[in-house]
Amino acid sequence: MTRRIVLRFAAALLASAFIAPAAFSQQVIKLSTTTSTDNSGLLPYLLPIFEAKTNSKVHVIAVGTGKALELAKNGDVDVTLVHARSLEDKFIAEGHGVNRRDVMYNDFIIVGPVSDPAGIKGSHDVLASMKKIADKKAKFISRGDNSGTDVMEKSYWKAINVKPEGSNYVSAGLGMGEVLTMAGELQGYTLTDRATYGAYRAKTGLAVMVEGDKKMFNPYGIIAVNPAKYKDINYKGAMQLIDWITSPEGQKKIGEYRVSGEQVFFPSAK
Repeated sequence: MTRRIVLRFAAALLASAFIAPAAFSQQVIKLSTTTSTDNSGLLPYLLPIFEAKTNSKVHVIAVGTGKALELAKNGDVDVTLVHARSLEDKFIAEGHGVNRRDVMYNDFIIVGPVSDPAGIKGSHDVLASMKKIADKKAKFISRGDNSGTDVMEKSYWKAINVKPEGSNYVSAGLGMGEVLTMAGELQGYTLTDRATYGAYRAKTGLAVMVEGDKKMFNPYGIIAVNPAKYKDINYKGAMQLIDWITSPEGQKKIGEYRVSGEQVFFPSAK
């Protein structure tokens, strides 16, 4: 090999060292979301498909909806996927988020021990069932974390004019999977989304007690953080994720996801 060829080869290697990282580097998209999308296994199933298509890496922070929106409000993430419409609307009205879109829905259910001390199994009336739990002083494990589930639970107590308290009411301040585990250990009732319950059913031994009430409908929305507030937000990546998860492909994948053979999320993008 001549000296000229050697020099050219060395120059090419040096150039590739600078070009390759830029050409092949992944963009990072930071997503805050409710624990149900992660605990249920939906995001571990869904995001690798998106990442492969877009050469992206989605960093997921799974917390309660209130905390997820707070992270977005502070500019700590690029996009948020949550399920508490009143909090979402407030978030947008205050100028923290843009381009909210419907993604999917599932439903809430009340689960509890097979012994069913409150006698609510088979009911389709969530308010009447919550009243029985309170009257019987049965153990109830609450998320207590300002999540979408927690907000919904509190709306039920308010509707029946009950302020839950005492040793039988446990405000855990934990995610859905942890609360289901605690309810199983303490043989108590809890309000949960169906998807996370499906993922934890075998390990908790809890049974579905109340389902099918229209008041237990649980829609999810995705929102980009307002780039006008935070200049370093990856707005392009946020919109790529929003566009994909609400696209025919993304919606189809959501509809195909199963927990123990059961569909637990239903696509709703318009």
